[in-house]
Amino acid sequence: MFIPPMLLHKSDHPFDDDNYITELKLDGFRTVWTKFDDKVRIYTRHNNEITSKFPELINLPIPNGTVLDGEIIVTDNLGRSDFEAVMERFMIRKSEHQFSFSVFDIIYYKGEKITHLPLLERKEILNLLIPDDSPLLNKVQWIEGNALQYFEAIKQHELEGIVQKRADSKYQINKRSHDWLKIINYQYENVYISGLKKDEFGLLLNFENGKYAGILEFVPPANRKQLYNQYRDYIIEENDKFIYLAPKLKAKVKYRNITKKGLLRIPSFVQWAN
Repeated sequence: MFIPPMLLHKSDHPFDDDNYITELKLDGFRTVWTKFDDKVRIYTRHNNEITSKFPELINLPIPNGTVLDGEIIVTDNLGRSDFEAVMERFMIRKSEHQFSFSVFDIIYYKGEKITHLPLLERKEILNLLIPDDSPLLNKVQWIEGNALQYFEAIKQHELEGIVQKRADSKYQINKRSHDWLKIINYQYENVYISGLKKDEFGLLLNFENGKYAGILEFVPPANRKQLYNQYRDYIIEENDKFIYLAPKLKAKVKYRNITKKGLLRIPSFVQWAN
């Protein structure tokens, strides 16, 4: 039985408020784990069943009538979530990467929907259900308030970000709620626009040293219009797929991290840097 999970709103900055709890934001993929009538089913947030991809999670010591919400992650040798590694494990069952199912909420318990209970009460039930954490199955740790200090710590350790949740929040199935907020630890870079895709919107990026940096797809309409008013002056070559530009137009972008291939992960436009 698939339950569409509750989603988070973005927030630009953390804040200290004892009415909220603070959790580490994990960099994996959202996972809904269900068990009814001795049948375990595991789903992504988009209702794709992935049970067969993670047989290690089928025989967990969890009773019938349970639906858990969490994240499947792989950590690097420093204990940081490694998104590329978890996607490799997702695609290749024989991958050597060891994964964890890190649980942060519970939607059904003993066959009853408990979404009406406050978050902290649901956390207490999780503690009963998973009394001892293991590398395979564990609970996401949290603290009361102290988000500003926590966020500074995750920036120092180059982690994904934090999540702030109202301590009394109900679980809102299939809704994006301001009761749950994510604050991403973005990185920033100045890059050159080195080309445009022809079939759909996408800008080719180069680092200032000339190396390819990836494709930018997130540009506000007003900034796109500014680009379209200028780019023809810098065309140096084109083919069926791309229009290539001289490195003249520079932009500041934000991104999650640098991938193992040396590219910006999910870059987004911030402002023109010329």
